[in-house]
Amino acid sequence: MSPSPRGPLLLGVRHHGPGSARAVRAALDAARPEAVLIEGPPEGDALLALAADPGMRPPVALLAHAADDPGRAAFWPLADFSPEWVAIRWAQQAGVPVRFMDLPAAHSLAAEPGADHAEPDAVRVDPLAVLAETAGYDDPERWWEDVVEHRGAGAAGGAGEEVLGAFEALGEAMGALREAYGDGGHHRDLVREAYMRQRMRAARREFGDGYAVVCGAWHVPALRAKTTVAADKALLSGLPKVKVETTWVPWTHRRLARAGGYGAGITSPGWYAHLFEARDRPVERWLTKVAGLLRAEDRQVSPAHVIEAVRLAETLAAMRGRPLPGLTETLEAVRAVMCDGSDIPLALIEDRLVVGDVLGEVPEAAPVVPLQRDLTRQQRSLRLKAEAQDRELELDLRKDTDAAKSLLLHRLRLLGIGWGTPAASRGSTGTFRETWRLRWEPELSVRVAEAGIWGTTVLAAATAKAEADAAGAGELGEVTALAEQCLLAGLSEALPAVLRALADRAALDTDVARLAKALPALARSLRYGDVRGTDATALGTVAAGLAERICVALPPACTAGLDADAAAELRGHVDGVHGAVALLADTDEGLRERWSAVLRTLAGRDTVPGVIRGRAARLLLDDGRLPAEETARLMGLALSPAASPADAAGWIEGFAGGSSGGGTLLVHDERLLGLIDAWLVGVPERAFTDVLPLLRRTFGAYEPGVRRSLGELVRRGPGRSAAAVPGSAPEGFGPELDPVRADAVVGLVRMLLAG
Repeated sequence: MSPSPRGPLLLGVRHHGPGSARAVRAALDAARPEAVLIEGPPEGDALLALAADPGMRPPVALLAHAADDPGRAAFWPLADFSPEWVAIRWAQQAGVPVRFMDLPAAHSLAAEPGADHAEPDAVRVDPLAVLAETAGYDDPERWWEDVVEHRGAGAAGGAGEEVLGAFEALGEAMGALREAYGDGGHHRDLVREAYMRQRMRAARREFGDGYAVVCGAWHVPALRAKTTVAADKALLSGLPKVKVETTWVPWTHRRLARAGGYGAGITSPGWYAHLFEARDRPVERWLTKVAGLLRAEDRQVSPAHVIEAVRLAETLAAMRGRPLPGLTETLEAVRAVMCDGSDIPLALIEDRLVVGDVLGEVPEAAPVVPLQRDLTRQQRSLRLKAEAQDRELELDLRKDTDAAKSLLLHRLRLLGIGWGTPAASRGSTGTFRETWRLRWEPELSVRVAEAGIWGTTVLAAATAKAEADAAGAGELGEVTALAEQCLLAGLSEALPAVLRALADRAALDTDVARLAKALPALARSLRYGDVRGTDATALGTVAAGLAERICVALPPACTAGLDADAAAELRGHVDGVHGAVALLADTDEGLRERWSAVLRTLAGRDTVPGVIRGRAARLLLDDGRLPAEETARLMGLALSPAASPADAAGWIEGFAGGSSGGGTLLVHDERLLGLIDAWLVGVPERAFTDVLPLLRRTFGAYEPGVRRSLGELVRRGPGRSAAAVPGSAPEGFGPELDPVRADAVVGLVRMLLAG
């Protein structure tokens, strides 16, 4: 490229614009510069060679983070259709130097958040939105498609002079905007542009004016402006600085659709990727993809649908004066022709195709922290591929490979790397089954770098972090949750430190609510230890001691001085402790008896709030430790005229509320239903208004079928149904239990529970 009297070739682009990308390639082919400068942090220069590696598959991002604080990080994402990526690959194929020219990440990461605002109430200008509005468009995306993506240079690359003229025109438009709006509220850009001019001066000394610059179009006027070296140095003096590390990380189309790096935030990366890849007939090819997706979802879509959708999209574009159908026209055509006017399949198309779940790849040679290398090794050995879309993983912990996958995912969760999230199993609920929902997000690369301070392998890092968390835990509940995590993650080396912290805090904690909150996690931990073959003897000792202290301290804590919120909280703890005792009682039957005595005390003590008394009575009834006659007596006392309506309503909620099967119990025990009905009829009008929300919450949680059955029983009057006649029963039920038929299903029930 011969020196130009007007200076270097400035190519102002829209980041992640396929039209800009093709135009950049055409302009570089025409000008053949001796070097290329690209908007991006100079710390990435050493990594540019990896862009030519066959293992590098965009979308990817250049990641820079503070060496001593990996959480302070920034990304510069690049896709196949990003003009910057096209320029990098062009320079490498042409054999000319390519360098980044933006403000170093060492300065930008050291700056305080929000430092780029000139004033607290400054309004940021969107250049494309201003140009679109000036041209009479209300949608910047549609304006950009019409003037760049679908015309001449933008659509097909164009001739050299035509392409360069388009860049010149865009630069002039941005110059007019900069004259009108100054920095447009982007105060930090003034500093960045000063550094860019410094890099351009260095390039001029080396290459003369025979180099090209690829940057956001907004910066072109500032890079053309005549400024002095001293003025730029003044802007750059005194900038804070930190040591940074850089690497390449995989990126996703979905992540490109969010605002970040390069001022991205494009709304349709999948559509843009298609426009860049489709050399001809982009609408026809796009609608063929749409048809393929809908057919894969069992929708009836034929070639005739595609032909008709193409015609409709072209007609809509012609009616609106557009050179070619854009995304708006194609989606409207798809809704009308292929989706029968429904937005439901259209939402699938927008999610899978307009945005997409493409996940890039980086070569093994890219620098990473040792922890990332160990994670990659385990992912490969366990065949756990990182994917951008949601994926459900069912694990059978009796299998060695599945157990190893479970350990890895639990260890990553402990490290704060949320690749997998536990989910409810749709099949078996046995302790040897686990279900995970996996989704890899680019930000997890930062979490891995942050966790690298704990160790060089996943096991070592998780162990060290668990020990540190145990030492720094402030409450008993934190330590019990950590103990559960350690057992799930198989961190046997960390468990002693966690158990010591657990014993110390349990001995010092006198709050019965915190003790009751901690016990269920310990009981679950013992069960998980059993299924994973972990020795949890010490944990069992701590859990047993905790249970004994709860049995002693709970009745005095449940006094009438509790307000409604505190009583409801303790009611929840009673449920949790009851479930924990059921697990612990396998090794200590006496504990079950002692806990039953506590429940009987709570159920019969009138100073205990009604919601707790009712719950205690219900738990005893379900365990077969409270006869039906005694249950009716307790309910009669709770609902007597002497009891306050609010306390009586609380008793009903504790006994029959929520998803505990209370509605079904009332359907089949009309004596209890009759007591509630008689109490409800006798509640004074003023008190009824006060207790109505509580009662609505209680009965509103029942299944619709249960509510209908209760309504029918109340309409007929409890005690006057067919079940009240000796020797008869409600429809579908026998008059009494048939032992022979009941015994026949015992084997099947055991198989179901065991599975």
